[in-house]
Amino acid sequence: MFTKEKETDTEVVSAELPEFDFAGAAERLKDVVLKTPLQYNTNLSKKYGANIYFKREDLQVVRSYKLRGAYNKMKTLSAEQMKHGVVCASAGNHAQGFAYCCRLLRIKGTVFMPVITPGQKISHTKMFGEDYVDVKLVGDSYDACAAAAHEYEKQTGMVYIPAFDDLKVIEGQGTVGVEILKELSGVDYIFIPVGGGGLASGVGSFFKKNSPETKVIGVEPQGAPSLYKALEQGKPVTLANIDTFVDGASVKRTGDLTFEICKEVLDDLKLVPEGKVCSVLLQLYNEDAIVAEPAGTLSVAVLDDYADEIKGKNVVCIISGGNNDISRTAEMQERALVYEGLKHYFLINFAQRPGALKEFVNNVLTENTDIALFEYVKKNNRESGPALVGIELKYQSDYHQLIQNMKSHKVGYRELKNMETEFRYLV
Repeated sequence: MFTKEKETDTEVVSAELPEFDFAGAAERLKDVVLKTPLQYNTNLSKKYGANIYFKREDLQVVRSYKLRGAYNKMKTLSAEQMKHGVVCASAGNHAQGFAYCCRLLRIKGTVFMPVITPGQKISHTKMFGEDYVDVKLVGDSYDACAAAAHEYEKQTGMVYIPAFDDLKVIEGQGTVGVEILKELSGVDYIFIPVGGGGLASGVGSFFKKNSPETKVIGVEPQGAPSLYKALEQGKPVTLANIDTFVDGASVKRTGDLTFEICKEVLDDLKLVPEGKVCSVLLQLYNEDAIVAEPAGTLSVAVLDDYADEIKGKNVVCIISGGNNDISRTAEMQERALVYEGLKHYFLINFAQRPGALKEFVNNVLTENTDIALFEYVKKNNRESGPALVGIELKYQSDYHQLIQNMKSHKVGYRELKNMETEFRYLV
C-alpha cells in the first residue's frame, strides 16, 4: 500500500497543481457526453454499513469515461491542427472515445491498438468512428502502440491525442468529479481506477480543490502497478513485464504529468489482485445486473481493504467502463474460483493399474469436492505416472480436508501454486 506523507504540525504541504478549467470543460462536453447516474448500491451499502454510490461511467455513450478527455482535447485544437488529422494509441476505451469524437467533429483519425485487444473493442472502435477512423494493430501492449503512434505522428503531421498524459485530456476526465459533487455533497471517500492516471489526476484535482476533506483513493491492478512503482521510486519507471488481463488499466509506464499530479492528490493507492477483480465483476453482474469491464471493477474490488474506515461514510466508486468481452467469461470465472480458494490444481502420482482413479475418488474426495479437470496419458510401463487434476470445492474450508485425505492415504501430489509456470499456463 502506498500512503502519502502529508501531515505536518500545522497544515498539509503539497506542490502547486495545474490550473484546470473544469467548468469550461463541462460546458464543452454538456451536449456530447451523458450525465451518467450516481446510483446508490443497496447490497454493498448493507454489507459495509456505509452509503455506497456507483458513478456509472459504464453507461457513457462509448461505455467509458474516456470520451470526456478525448473530446475536450480535440475540441480545443486549432482549425489547422484539425485539418491534418489526429492519431492515438489505446488498449480500447480511449480508442472508442477518440473514434466517436472523430466522427462527431468530422476529423480524420488513426488508432493504434495492441494485437491482443479484445475483438469487441476493435469492432466498436470501427463502429463509432465509421469512415473517419483507420485501426492499426501493433504490438502486445499499450506502450508498444504508443511508440508506433508517435512515429506515425512524425511521418504524417497528425496531432497525437494522448490517452492520459495531457492537461486537456486530464481536464476532460475531471468532469466526472464535477457531476458527482453536483449530485452528492459530503463525499467522504472516492475510489478511482488507475491505469495511466488521467482519471485519477482529473477527478483527484477537482476534489482537492472543491472538496478537500474527501479521501481520494487510487486503485491499480496488481499485475500492472506502474503508478505504485513510480511512487515508490519517486519518478515514473517502465515495468519490464505486466499482466494485461485488466486491459483498460494496464500500462507499463505511468504518465509524467499524471505522476506529478497523482502524488499530490491521492491520499492512498491500493493494488488489487486480478482474481479478486474477476470475482467482484461476476458478483456485480449476478447481483446488480451491471456489466462492468475488469478495469471498471477496481474501485469496488478494493472496498474490503477499507471496510473499517468507511463505516457510516458516504463513498463513491467510479465504475469507469463497461466494455467487457463476453468471450472472456470462462477465464474470469476460472480466475475468480482460484482467487476465492474454490479451485486447486495438482500433479497427482497415480498407480498404473485398474481402479487407481476409483480409489482416489472414494478415499480422497468428499461430497463437497469434485474433479473439474483430469488429464492423464500413459506413455510407458512404469508402475506409476502423474496426472493433472483440477479439483473444485464448495467451500474454502474443504481444502484442508482434501489435503488431509491425500496425506492419510499416501497420495503423491504436488500442488501448482499461483506463480508457477505450470499454473499460469492453466489459468
